[in-house]
Amino acid sequence: MLTKIVSGGQTGVDRGALDAALELDFDCGGWCPLGRRAEDGPIAVRYPLTESESPRYEPRTEQNIVDSDATLIITGGRLEGGTRLTLELALQQNKPCLVIDLRQPLEFDQIKNWLNALNISILNIAGPRESKQPGIAEKTQKLVVELLTLTTQSLTTGVSPTS
Repeated sequence: MLTKIVSGGQTGVDRGALDAALELDFDCGGWCPLGRRAEDGPIAVRYPLTESESPRYEPRTEQNIVDSDATLIITGGRLEGGTRLTLELALQQNKPCLVIDLRQPLEFDQIKNWLNALNISILNIAGPRESKQPGIAEKTQKLVVELLTLTTQSLTTGVSPTS
């Protein structure tokens, strides 16, 4: 059962995922670089993130993977830079990783079934920063709100929202 969303706090997918969790009062957190570093300046304190000992992005990326049961990568294009690193680190850590390309038709059941089949409790959500894929934060927030709503509805009622 999904109980927590973890992300690194960068603009784009990270913030979209955290914003969705905060909007629904869903438990969230994760690691961010020392100084709460992000491309738009220090990450706002409203995001419940723990600073790593390094100002670099890689250590927080790896720690978020280690601390979660699986990683969901949301993208609207090729995996590059930190997003590609996230996939590589998840594979190195033998952690499940699902890549959702928003250019393709979205199947919420695919994500939900993946979460349920692997009994994922803590989910790391990662992807490109806003400057690399403008609009990705808003798209991610909508996707994660929908996913959390579907997941929590079916868990609390025992009934699938599609039935």
